[in-house]
Amino acid sequence: MRFLYFVFLFLLFFACTSSLQKRHTLIEHAGYAIQVGAFADVQNAINLTARLQDKGIDAFYFKKPDGLFVVRFGSYNSKEAAEQKAKILLSKGLISDYYIAPPVFLKKAPATKDKRRHDDDIGVIIAKTAERFVGIPYKWGGNNVVEGMDCSGFVKAVYNLCGINLPRTAKEQYLHGDDVPKNDLSEGDLVFFGTSKNHITHVGIYVGNGLIVHAPKRGDVIKRADLSSDYFSKRFIGAKRYY
Repeated sequence: MRFLYFVFLFLLFFACTSSLQKRHTLIEHAGYAIQVGAFADVQNAINLTARLQDKGIDAFYFKKPDGLFVVRFGSYNSKEAAEQKAKILLSKGLISDYYIAPPVFLKKAPATKDKRRHDDDIGVIIAKTAERFVGIPYKWGGNNVVEGMDCSGFVKAVYNLCGINLPRTAKEQYLHGDDVPKNDLSEGDLVFFGTSKNHITHVGIYVGNGLIVHAPKRGDVIKRADLSSDYFSKRFIGAKRYY
């Protein structure tokens, strides 16, 4: 009996370890990316993104600090690999001028007794990046649109710009990362909504002071919202942290 007991403990430990490893499998640092376009009109960026997505390229668009909209895609281990892919797309006429964007490596701030967040904290940077999208229409183009893709596509875009690759859909994003209690949310955490853990329909980015930034629905713009509102309170499923 004692032997069977130890075998049970070993199997339980292995299962828990495997589950933890599996949970983080899809969370990785973003590599070199290909950046194309420089548009004053966001619709031009939307159209280019849609064309690339129609070709199976997981592209997204964002607003640069100078106000121009550009499109970005890919995560390559080296600048040479990104350059090679860009030249292939260039020869096919899918892109014109391009820029190889280097990886972003953010360091997690060391744990201290001081609970205040600082400007160089990963979460704060993610939250500030999300705020840059407010007021921009976010439309996940192409033929691969599914329910909830706009909100998860927006979240994936923000994290990618901050050097973290997330899974594509809200449901997949919820299956990874570490659980965060609602009363312990920090800037940059993802908050999920739906009818159950098996039916996640929406995701947003917590930006502090009880607010989230999210893509409400197709055709709408990125907005701030109060997490304590009736709509979100009733549908709140959980929160995750990925760094």
